[in-house]
Amino acid sequence: MRRLIGIFIFLGVLTFGCNSFAQDPSGAATLAANPQSPVDYVWVLVCGFLVFFMQAGFAMVEAGFCRAKNATNLMAKNTIDFTIASLVFFAFGFALMMGTDYKGFIGISGWFLHGENYDVGKYLMFFWQLVFAGTAATIVSGAVAERLKFKAYFLYSIAVTALIYPLYGHWVWGGGWLSKLSFGVGHVDFAGSGVVHTIGGFVGLAGALVLGPRFGKFAKDGKPKAIPGHSITLAALGTFILWFGWFGFNPGSTFSAHQLRIAVIAVNTNLAAAAGAAVAILLVFLKTKKWDVGMMLNGCLAGLVAITAPCAWVEAWAAVAIGAIAGLLVVLGVYFWESRGIDDPVGAVSVHGINGVWGLLSVGIFADGTYGLGSTGEPFVRGLLYGGGIGQLVAQIIGAAVCVAWAFGLGFICFKFMDKFLGVRVSPEEELKGLDIQEHGTPAYPNFYTYNS
Repeated sequence: MRRLIGIFIFLGVLTFGCNSFAQDPSGAATLAANPQSPVDYVWVLVCGFLVFFMQAGFAMVEAGFCRAKNATNLMAKNTIDFTIASLVFFAFGFALMMGTDYKGFIGISGWFLHGENYDVGKYLMFFWQLVFAGTAATIVSGAVAERLKFKAYFLYSIAVTALIYPLYGHWVWGGGWLSKLSFGVGHVDFAGSGVVHTIGGFVGLAGALVLGPRFGKFAKDGKPKAIPGHSITLAALGTFILWFGWFGFNPGSTFSAHQLRIAVIAVNTNLAAAAGAAVAILLVFLKTKKWDVGMMLNGCLAGLVAITAPCAWVEAWAAVAIGAIAGLLVVLGVYFWESRGIDDPVGAVSVHGINGVWGLLSVGIFADGTYGLGSTGEPFVRGLLYGGGIGQLVAQIIGAAVCVAWAFGLGFICFKFMDKFLGVRVSPEEELKGLDIQEHGTPAYPNFYTYNS
């Protein structure tokens, strides 16, 4: 740890010593060049605030789907991952992601937001990407809930926000090689089905594999057993918060209030969520004859994840189709992972991993060619069903495959490394008693606390 701190200080001194000229820290030059810029700045910041509030949504969903004896632990994790993201992404991640491109692979400028990065435009971009980085990190916590050591969570959050998210993000959003593929207009992801959700989902899968299932999740014959969460109320509240936050997540990715396409994006976002929720609850009813609220909530989130990549490039009917397929995929995904002995307490891998991939692929199918990559409207993004040929779909497949391999591969290495040197799973006694007392010394519900809650 001392060595790590020393490296951090050394890089800080080096950076501050080498950069001495600020670009536009007051915003005066930006305002003079574009008198309409305040509208866009306020738009992006407000949308960023909504995305930040999604941390509360994730916290409530995870707490509701898990047991009361681990609620404090989940609150701690959903707080510390954004704390870590803020500091680590400020120091390293933003530079790697949005810095000057080096051979299509990595950014090499912008460390510590110093020098020419002391600029209102760069700070705006930093804040926007930071709330996305925090989202990617917090997705993982659901898949590894109720048995991961807090110190291991601390370290994996550093890995996600310092390396895993920024480098893949650079390849797609920072001018990297995926965005320059010769198929279609290159690999595209409007608001992060891949960059945020697939990354988080498949790092979560790696963590769940290394950790193994919770005690009591599988019977001796391998059949999965339900471990009910302690509050469907909290889970529903969290889903509504996330649904609301997504109206910042997707429309805000225009990075401009002057692009009236935000109306299309907002409607598409809502329709996909509704379609995902409807399909998920109906499918489970056909199987169990029960109206499963938990699966409906995950269906809603699955629809939101899937529409995140194509939201700006499709029309309403396609948003409904994308959301409906997401609702199907999340149900099949939950059953699939359980059949393989993988314990994902909140369905994070199915919601974010599988449907993140589906969202990326859907761009190459449903993009209608009426909207481009930026404010100029060029080049237009056109999918298979609208005469675009197979090129854009190929680009989306390549980007999705790279995303899954990158997230799962580095996530698995990270968790295996931590397990070898630190141990990632709490002791059996700690897990049975709950992590709240053992890890934090504070139960979430002190007047109702029992070891079996």
